Order: sequence, then C-alpha cells, then structure tokens
Amino acid sequence: MKDNLALKFRPQKIDEVCGQEHLCSKDAPFRKLLEKRAISHSIFFGPAGVGKTTLAKIVSTRMELPFYEMDATNLKVEEIRKILKNHKNSLSKPLIFIDEVHRLLKTQQEVLLVPMEKREAIIIGASTENPYFTLSSGIRSRSMLFEFYPLENSDLEKVIDRVMKKIDFSINSDAKEYLISSSSGDVRSLLNLLEYALKIDSHVELQTLKSLRPQALKDGVSSNSTHYELTSALIKSIRGSDVDAGLYYLARLIDGGESADFIARRLVILSSEDIGNANPNALNLANSCLQSVSKIGFPEARIILAQTVIYLASSPKSNSSYKAINEAQNYLKESKNLKIPKHLTKSGANLYKYPHDFGGFVEQRYLEKEEIFYKSQDIGFEKTLNEWLEKIKGKVK
Repeated sequence: MKDNLALKFRPQKIDEVCGQEHLCSKDAPFRKLLEKRAISHSIFFGPAGVGKTTLAKIVSTRMELPFYEMDATNLKVEEIRKILKNHKNSLSKPLIFIDEVHRLLKTQQEVLLVPMEKREAIIIGASTENPYFTLSSGIRSRSMLFEFYPLENSDLEKVIDRVMKKIDFSINSDAKEYLISSSSGDVRSLLNLLEYALKIDSHVELQTLKSLRPQALKDGVSSNSTHYELTSALIKSIRGSDVDAGLYYLARLIDGGESADFIARRLVILSSEDIGNANPNALNLANSCLQSVSKIGFPEARIILAQTVIYLASSPKSNSSYKAINEAQNYLKESKNLKIPKHLTKSGANLYKYPHDFGGFVEQRYLEKEEIFYKSQDIGFEKTLNEWLEKIKGKVK
C-alpha cells in the first residue's frame, strides 16, 4: 500500500469532517459563513491532528480561492509579498494558510497587518497554542478565532470505518481499541499508525500496533478535560500550600506535553492572585520563571518551574489584592463615576498639596467621597505594608 492514508482520506467537504460539530454542523455560525462565502481572516487553534488544515482547504475550495500553504517555522516574508503581487489585479484573492502561526516572529506578524487590513488576501493561521498569548493584538483584532477540540473516540471509530470501506483489511477488537485510545484524539496519528500496520499485514493485531507505538500519545494538551483539570489541580495545590501535590501535577503537565510558557503564565497569575503582597517577591520569581522558560525550554525548564512551584506553595497566602480590584470594578458597575477632586486636575494644580513639601505626607482628599476597596488580611508582608501606611499617615507615633 503506497498511499498516504492521512492525505487519501482527508475530508474534501465540510459534511465529511469528523468531530468539530460546533463548527461544521448545519446550524454552526462558521458553516453558515462558509456557505455564504463570507469567511474572512481566521485563526484556527487547538490540538494537532483535529482538522485545522483540512478545514482551511475546504474553505479554499468552497470560496474558490487559490490556496497557498506555508509553515511559520521557515516562512519568508518575500514569499508572501510575491503571492500578493501576483494576485494584485486578480478578481479572486489568495487564501494564505500559515501552519504553526504562533511561531511567527513579531516582525513577520506585522508584515501581515497591512494586507489583512486591505483584504489583499485571506489569512488563515493554524496554531496549537492559545492565540491570546502567542499572537499580537493587531493580528487578533483582524481575525475571527475558532477553537478546535480533540476528537472523541467515536469520531476516530468513524474514520476507521470509512477507511475499511475503501481498503480491504481486518483488525482485532483489542487492536482497534488500542489504535483509537493511543491516538488521543489525533486523527492524523491514527491514520499514520494504521498505514504502517497495513504495510506489515492486512490483518491488524494489537502486538503489531504496540511494536510501532509502544505507548499511547500523551493527553496533556490533546484532551481539554485533562488539560484544564490538571491545571486546576496544580493551582489549587499551590494555593493550599501542598508542595508535593504541586510538584506531582507539574510533572503530569510536563509529561503530557504542556508548554512551559503556559505553565509559567499560570504561576505568574497565581503569584499575584493568591499570594500578592503577603510575599511580593513571589511575583518577581514567577515573572523571572516566565522569562527564563521562554528562552530555555524543556527539559531544563522543568527545574525552573519546579523551583517556582515550591516557592509559591511555601509562601504565605493572601488574596487581598485580588479582592480589592474586584471591589473597585464592582463599584464602577453599580455606581456613578466619582468626580475627580479639583486639586487633582490640571486646572486646579495650584490647589494641590505636594506631599514631599510636607515631609512625605499631607492630608487631602483623593476621592470625591471616601470608599474602601482594599482590606488587608495582615498576612506576611502585608502586615509590614500596614505599618508603613500607619507611620506615613502619622497614626503610629
């Protein structure tokens, strides 16, 4: 068998796509836009092997647009400019598909902004990373964002049945179960494994599959439920000051293929939300962790992440800052905006009392009326901050 199964059985029409019902069902907004040939710049993001490239090709076919496929890892700006130039006077604009779009450099992303704005081409990017973290605001604001989900086992079973209708082969029930479960929602992986198994024998057995793939693909990033549950367990363990549980869930995320950047970003958020000024250095360490792992990567990044997890779990906890900003934002929703006191405005600058002229502090109103949003829990370094405020305002002699 010489055919590449992943290519041979790639869906040609949207009705042939397995899974992604939220995009491909008859009532799905994406499908309605496609039927009206109204798809514009888009970012397809989700796990590998779930149909992002396939759907981009279907868009190209349905909208009768020339299709250009590129990979961000070796993309040259001159290639895009050449495509745009060749279609400058064409009635049909090109559809430029960029795989791994999150790997584009900032300067490469900026090159796309003008042709996207002028609609000189339709740009569709595919990414396994969350575009909110990996793409510039300029790209995001010009694009529709469509998330792709891991395929269910039932979806993969339909793919196998479809192949069996075209190719004469047989497969044991336990082999079929392993073929599906070990692919972890990745149809490309399933078809590639099946292809090589069929090169060996037209009857597929479990032993053959395990010899080609000894272990199942990790499901850290290919299963939404696992992804979110592990992340949640990591955060809650650190919040609960359980160092060992934090390290365990960190190891699970790393072993499952989660990106170091994603984990570090979550730790930065936690350091402010759950520790805050109880230990201000937690934010510094978490931010240093984020900067470090983005440049170093695995496997060494695991050490930096572990150090940060241990430090955060061991730190005193306070959500005072988190609650304070929530209080302030809720006040804005429920109340009229307070007027800025005249002495704080440019026109009333002559009325403003410069604290440094009074030894560092002077009584004056900064809000139209007194409101209290911040309530210190007096935990860790928060206690020191309270003492500083009291001393600054002369409440402690």
